Amino acid sequence: MPVYNESATVLEAIDDALTAELPVERRQLIVIDDGSTDGTSELLLEATLPDNVVLVRQPRNAGKGSAIRAGLAHASCEFTAILDADLEYRASDLGVLLEPLLAGDANVVFGTRSWSSHAAFSFWYVVGNKAVTFATNVLYNCWISDVMTCHKAMRTELFKRLRLRERGFAIEPEITARVLLEEERVYEVPITYRARSREAGKKLETIDGLRVLRTLVRCRVF
Repeated sequence: MPVYNESATVLEAIDDALTAELPVERRQLIVIDDGSTDGTSELLLEATLPDNVVLVRQPRNAGKGSAIRAGLAHASCEFTAILDADLEYRASDLGVLLEPLLAGDANVVFGTRSWSSHAAFSFWYVVGNKAVTFATNVLYNCWISDVMTCHKAMRTELFKRLRLRERGFAIEPEITARVLLEEERVYEVPITYRARSREAGKKLETIDGLRVLRTLVRCRVF
């Protein structure tokens, strides 16, 4: 769970991750505080967290990709999934992602967003997501429905093997690209999603779409 300036939601997100019904006997939650400056760090330090929660603190904001890589170093369960702290995604949906992994039907599972009117941030946000997803399918000769979904789950040993270097939001397409280059087929399942507003803390900008395209091309070529 990468966290940056999420004081309004982080404790609820942690509770959601710890209490959601999942088809596993053991769960580990790794919370990476990516140099928060809005009081999130203090909230996490003062909170009484159970033993299966690992708190990783980064001294300064280095980006979502950097936070994910820092968290992966502590992952010890058979499967690893990403869950943001902004409550746009629900931890209970991870159960749907885990089912194909536990059944041995897949090594990688993505949760696909439906883009209903009540769930979308804006018209151009949805168009941008569809555009970079289309670019992924063209560049990698695959068929993926939602490359930018946060809900990605896979075998931990595979996740740790991926050559990841992106520091920001472009970590999402980089994960996808590296998985495809490992010749893994992505299993997709529908999930619920509710995008928050810019006022509520939405951080993605137009420039991030260009960084996504750059990352997709870089991974395809190099």
